[in-house]
Amino acid sequence: EKRGLRELRVLENLKNTLFDANDHVLPRCEQAMRDSCSETLRRLQAANDKMHKLQEKEYEARKLQADKVMAREEKCVAHWEEFMKEQQNRRAEVDEEHRKAMERLKEHYAAMDKELAKYVSF
Repeated sequence: EKRGLRELRVLENLKNTLFDANDHVLPRCEQAMRDSCSETLRRLQAANDKMHKLQEKEYEARKLQADKVMAREEKCVAHWEEFMKEQQNRRAEVDEEHRKAMERLKEHYAAMDKELAKYVSF
């Protein structure tokens, strides 16, 4: 009978310990976990916000760089086209000068040929 009472007291103590844990310890643990998770979630959100801002800055910097490269490329293409037009104009001028020089030479040699023909007939 003593043994039964002892076991009954042990079981009663265990029951009281469980109820105490359920009523006091478990709610405190849950609250501590919520607080910790809340803080962790807040920090994670702040880190995500910073990362998003950093990505936006990086995107803007890349876009600006790409725009600069595109503008330089367009400028180079425009300069090249202008250069090629100049070269065509110069080529046309040189061709015209060459044609005129050839015409003058033909006239000069024709005149020399006539002059020479005068002396050959003697």
